[in-house]
Amino acid sequence: MTRAGLRHSKALTITGAAAAAAALLLVTGCSGGGGGAASGDAGGDVTIEFAQWWEPELPDGQFQGLIDSFEKENPGITVKLVSGPYASTEEQLFAGAASGTMPDVVGLDGAWVSDFASQGVIANLTDLMKDAGYDDSQLASQIAVDGSTYMIPVVNFVYPMFTNDDLLAKAGVSAPPSTRTEFADAAKKIKALGGDVSGWVLPLSLEAPNGVQNDVMSWVWASGGTMLDDGKPDLTNDDVTSAADYIQGLWNDGVIAPGSFTMKEQDKVEEFTNGRVGMMIDSLAHINLIRESNPDLKFSISAIPAEDGYTGERGIPYASWGIGVAENSEHKDAAFKLVQYLMSKDVNSELSTMAKAFPGNTESTPDFSDSDPLFKTAFDIYKAGVPANEFTGLPTAEDLMRQLGEQLQSDLGGQQSMDDALKKAQTSWLAAF
Repeated sequence: MTRAGLRHSKALTITGAAAAAAALLLVTGCSGGGGGAASGDAGGDVTIEFAQWWEPELPDGQFQGLIDSFEKENPGITVKLVSGPYASTEEQLFAGAASGTMPDVVGLDGAWVSDFASQGVIANLTDLMKDAGYDDSQLASQIAVDGSTYMIPVVNFVYPMFTNDDLLAKAGVSAPPSTRTEFADAAKKIKALGGDVSGWVLPLSLEAPNGVQNDVMSWVWASGGTMLDDGKPDLTNDDVTSAADYIQGLWNDGVIAPGSFTMKEQDKVEEFTNGRVGMMIDSLAHINLIRESNPDLKFSISAIPAEDGYTGERGIPYASWGIGVAENSEHKDAAFKLVQYLMSKDVNSELSTMAKAFPGNTESTPDFSDSDPLFKTAFDIYKAGVPANEFTGLPTAEDLMRQLGEQLQSDLGGQQSMDDALKKAQTSWLAAF
């Protein structure tokens, strides 16, 4: 499939392992919608809960402002935001899935969808859209399981490389590295500055294992590689082996920040924000947090370095702020009205602008005029590459990350070789397929 084809796909169907193709769903434009003012279920006043990690990653008050506007347009519906960091939201939702107590509306990561759908804990959005008479042609993409939609990507983020400009300059590195050799050289020079400064940060927490997706496999995708073969696990191929060996080399050189085995995504961002690491792979969503937490920090973003000599399109890791409705919700109509509102043309444009993300509505357009200049840089990186996230829609995707993370920890900890780590992970992954 061409980059244009990937970018403009209207619906992505996830059926078992072949669902990895659904990872490539970002769009450059984005489309129409309708918030639709209406009262609560059956005309009565209702309160719905919306659990997500979005509000803390946006400037103070902005997301609540959108919710306030929704409530004004929909008298009778009150929205209670349940906000927390990504890892905390994930833990809450999986606990709620087990106990049947999910909030009415849920922020979703594409890696969770297959599990939640198979458990029957998130509602069939295809049915809700049909019941509401909703025109889904405005949606840039949908995440489906067995032909039915369970998640709608609201906004989409690329995961470029962030570099601390001051640390690079002090280390004598004139520009962000573009190849693996340049990256390793820059990491060594930053580490040589001394103190508590490290070249790169690698979160490998097993509690929140998305570092395997964002910080490990991103090296594979950046050079056009894959971890799958015909939709099935292929962790011992040359693409994955090369990236894993490269990370092993960075570890052996001592340029990776300490604490990797317990570090989560928010810890990684904190290390970078506080100036303790020179480089990290991270979501555009965290630009706001970094700016607010350390206004004096000078940093840049660039494409993730590729293998030396690679000239093809670079895979760009991405993640979505997806949205779904809980199956246990007693107010599905009201919950879906909130989904409609967030996907409407003007609101989705506003949300993507404040989040520094790409819209989920094909008619929405982020406003570049007052945006952080890095947003435009990210858009250029995105247009020059191809979105890549092979974990989206895989069965037990979180568990797959954790299984590989366990083996990587064992290797980096000196208990086994990288070859053995990848072979063991390959065996455990096959069992899930």
